[in-house]
Amino acid sequence: MDHLPIFLNVKGTPSLVVGGGFLAARKADLLLRAGCKLTVLAPSLGDELAHLADTHDFVHKTSELTAQDLTGCQVVFGCSHDSTINQKLCELAAAAGILVNVTDEPDNCDFIMPAVLDRSPLLVAIASGGTSPLLTRMLRARFETTIPAAYGRLAEFAGGYRERIKALIPDMHQRRRFWEDMISGPVAEHLFSGQFEQAESLMESLLKQAALDGDRKPVGEVYLVGTGPGDPDLLTFRALRLMQQADVVLYDRLVGEGILNLVRRDARRIYVGKLPKNHTVPQEEIGKMLIRLAQEGKRVLRLKGGDPFVFGRGGEEIETLAENGIAFQVIPGITAATGCAAYAGIPLTHRDHAQGCIFVTGHEKNGRPDLNWNVLIQPRQTAVIYMGLSSLDLITEGFISHGADPQTPAAIIENGTREGQRVISGTLSSLPGKTAEAGISSPALIIVGSVVTLRDKLSWFADGKPKKRRSLLNE
Repeated sequence: MDHLPIFLNVKGTPSLVVGGGFLAARKADLLLRAGCKLTVLAPSLGDELAHLADTHDFVHKTSELTAQDLTGCQVVFGCSHDSTINQKLCELAAAAGILVNVTDEPDNCDFIMPAVLDRSPLLVAIASGGTSPLLTRMLRARFETTIPAAYGRLAEFAGGYRERIKALIPDMHQRRRFWEDMISGPVAEHLFSGQFEQAESLMESLLKQAALDGDRKPVGEVYLVGTGPGDPDLLTFRALRLMQQADVVLYDRLVGEGILNLVRRDARRIYVGKLPKNHTVPQEEIGKMLIRLAQEGKRVLRLKGGDPFVFGRGGEEIETLAENGIAFQVIPGITAATGCAAYAGIPLTHRDHAQGCIFVTGHEKNGRPDLNWNVLIQPRQTAVIYMGLSSLDLITEGFISHGADPQTPAAIIENGTREGQRVISGTLSSLPGKTAEAGISSPALIIVGSVVTLRDKLSWFADGKPKKRRSLLNE
């Protein structure tokens, strides 16, 4: 994150815009709507600023820019067509410790101006760090169609009850749940329909119920959410919704930062993956943690890479929860086999190559992979091996020693669906050497079968990017 997103209160404070054109008019309009005392410094006012002067009060000065013009300002804007004037403004602002923004000059900006969706008092700001203003405007236009104007009405209504509810429900977690029920329930629906009296009546009923509940502990619940193989765009809508409701989140190393950034900001985060000295939190301890947190009334989010029920030990966790009477929800995710194969351009089944697919793990038993080779080595079948990187030599050796052709196509996918994805394709005999040469690391997925040969044709646009732009190692 290159900028700190804040909303600045400039109501009643002086602000300065230098310039008289269209861009100056846009900044002036925002400042006036925010309630500041505006001064526009320009030889003359363009049509947009002149029209703004007909409906708003602000000071227009035609004199040369001086340090006195910045007195009392929190922010100033350089919108002049003369770069020397903008540069002078930057120097004066720096000397006075005032934040400055110069239009279309990111290097001369202490802050950037986002595209704003105004549903006052609700505001949505979208920024690209000054890299693509057009993109931010396009996104704002999209939000214009998905966030109705009535949401401002809802925000204003809620604001009128804020102090009363804070006094009635001192516990922060219970108060949050109250607001969630209100905002997603019939009160909001009546407000959206313009039925204010009905909304107020329902709100009073909610408040009476909250008073009756008193300090009653809220009921806890566990959300077992599959996050997919890594790309946040592969999350389900339901997963996103529950990620925003959780009070506590338990996650491991397969859950990337992009996904964690979508979790509610004030949720407590507990890492249950690798700890110092390469130990992991035992599964039994994770189960106890889930139970304890839920019994405290928390909504506990258990994030799992891929799908919880495909080598994610989700079944063990919900069995423990059920034995202890803990409510839970399971939200499936795209498992690594389907996600990584799709992004690599390798179909797991194909009419001309494979009519079946089998998923196994490469875990070892007594130092060797514990696999049913007779089931794995079948004609017209694709085999996908999870967690097999450390045993790759033994796995390929096992295939070959149990009758598989050493020239059987095989591939390994590192960081599938994530930035930095790499795909090494070869054969059962050549794959271990190519993987070692490339320095492939976990997480990685192995695919064995003739479908791998389709990658040369299909990976051109497997993830929407031509192959020549991708950093992949191939045979």
